[in-house]
Amino acid sequence: MGYFGIGWEVPLNPPNFTWQGFVVWSVEKMTDWTIKPVCFALSEQGGPCYSNLTLIVYKPPDRVSITFLNHSESLFEGTLQCHVTEVAPAENVLVTFYRGEKMLAQMHLNTSSEKKPVTQSFTLNIVFSKEDTEAQYWCEAKLELGPEGPQHLPVMASQRLFAPQLSCPVELKVTEGKRFPCEVTGNPQPSVTWFKNGQIVAPPSHLNKKDAGNYTIQAKGLFPKNFTVEVKILPATGTANSCCGHFLLLVLLTQMITHV
Repeated sequence: MGYFGIGWEVPLNPPNFTWQGFVVWSVEKMTDWTIKPVCFALSEQGGPCYSNLTLIVYKPPDRVSITFLNHSESLFEGTLQCHVTEVAPAENVLVTFYRGEKMLAQMHLNTSSEKKPVTQSFTLNIVFSKEDTEAQYWCEAKLELGPEGPQHLPVMASQRLFAPQLSCPVELKVTEGKRFPCEVTGNPQPSVTWFKNGQIVAPPSHLNKKDAGNYTIQAKGLFPKNFTVEVKILPATGTANSCCGHFLLLVLLTQMITHV
């Protein structure tokens, strides 16, 4: 059967019908998320012939974030929520949860047929041990478009959640007058309370002799943490060295004047 013309039935930038053996349809920017292009050919006998093009319009997520929901400090259980922002199509999204580098679970959003970009949350209930509170928790999202789709789409990862951490050793020796180097970090940012001799205190900015002693730090973040630091203050030596230097300079100047 011979064909004497071909074309595209498509609402976005349709090419002209042609009598040639092929016709190309192209767009600079795809703005129709539900488009269903149809290629047709007119035959010498039997009328038109149609062929539907399977087309998936996709968009990687703008952002992926993770939070801990319903966290019970005493029962060591809670819910991780992975929030995926503006991704399409939703049914092709694969979300993976991690504890450290260990995969906890993978899940698809199989109930959505929406083709336009959506924002969706995925949740995972977990039970963890005391050792698990030292790990980092995070998630990632990627699109799976099948063997005929692009195979190396970017994977979008969330920030990593981790329990409070102390940035200094449990026995700290600091020269008098120096900056206090202890900080508590974590994600989410922990609420920190310092104690000395059972009393709430503000952490010193620059240390002197009265700041020596044992400190207890209570940090409430992803998981609650308590730290103890023994601070020892070393005497400053800069002033003595400076005085010696000035004395030596004075002696040299005196000797030079005497010899003149």
